[in-house]
Amino acid sequence: MNDSAYDYDYDNEICEKGEVVQFGSVVVPVFFFVVIMLSLMGNILVLVILAFYENFKSLSNIFIFNLAVSDLIFTSCLPFWAMYHIWGWLIHEILCKVIAFVFFVGFYSSVLFLAAMTVYRYLTVVRPLSDMGPQNKSMGVFISVIMWIISVGAALPSLLFSTVISIPQKDHHSLGCEYADPLWEKVAVCQQNIFFLVAFVVMAFCYCKILLKITRSRSHVKNRAVKLVFCIVAVFYLGWVPYNVVIFLRLLSYNLVPPFEECNISIHIDYAFYVCRLLAFSHCCLNPVLYALVGVKFKGHLKTMFRRASLSETTQQGGKQNFISQGSMY
Repeated sequence: MNDSAYDYDYDNEICEKGEVVQFGSVVVPVFFFVVIMLSLMGNILVLVILAFYENFKSLSNIFIFNLAVSDLIFTSCLPFWAMYHIWGWLIHEILCKVIAFVFFVGFYSSVLFLAAMTVYRYLTVVRPLSDMGPQNKSMGVFISVIMWIISVGAALPSLLFSTVISIPQKDHHSLGCEYADPLWEKVAVCQQNIFFLVAFVVMAFCYCKILLKITRSRSHVKNRAVKLVFCIVAVFYLGWVPYNVVIFLRLLSYNLVPPFEECNISIHIDYAFYVCRLLAFSHCCLNPVLYALVGVKFKGHLKTMFRRASLSETTQQGGKQNFISQGSMY
């Protein structure tokens, strides 16, 4: 993984970063554990609601389904990176390649489906289209396939060029799952920044237009819609803007570009990287809340599901109590 805690040059004794590594080995696994639990609950809940209470005839539901799947794919790799921060890479090189590849497929597909959902909202609010009926499903499947192909292609370098390498530390060597060639690390960072910038421009344009359209309407739900749009934009930008800025600055610090070659600046950038990455990676547990569970229909389905579960539990308890009462007669 190109942004791990272990890609420091420990042969350079001028800049000791042992405290940074120790910080990452404690904070990252704990935070990842929380994110994993919330992401699994939220995204699986979204898939259950889609399967039992919704259909896939609308583009919106198709995109929500794909977003939940991509977030689960992304989440499935977080335990490996958490263990990596604690003990280093302890698994075979083939799994290093596979896990890095799966991780970036989930990463890129999530960004792409967020952008696709934003464009769809823009079209339905600002430029309403006529109902395409059955074509909605075929169009959604076609767009989804294209998004997954792009994501796989963008993640392919991690499969081809990631490997297990020996990383020198202060007193010993540890193993890391990294790009063997620093060139591919630079390519990966630039690629992540390009994906983000494209999504940034698309989402900024669409949501600005959506806000203008909503504020001009006289709908009684205008204030709620404005707050929802604001929350979506704020979470996306607060999560991803700092992270993409920091990974770019971190790349400069590793290539000794003035003024980033100074040790104190490099250490501060590494600390900022940890914090910003944790915020960015938490998107996998926030997406189901912002893009599905806050919707009127999804909240209604959620209440229905919990109501049925509660009634089922009450019925089972009543049957059990009745059985006990009947048994006490003998």
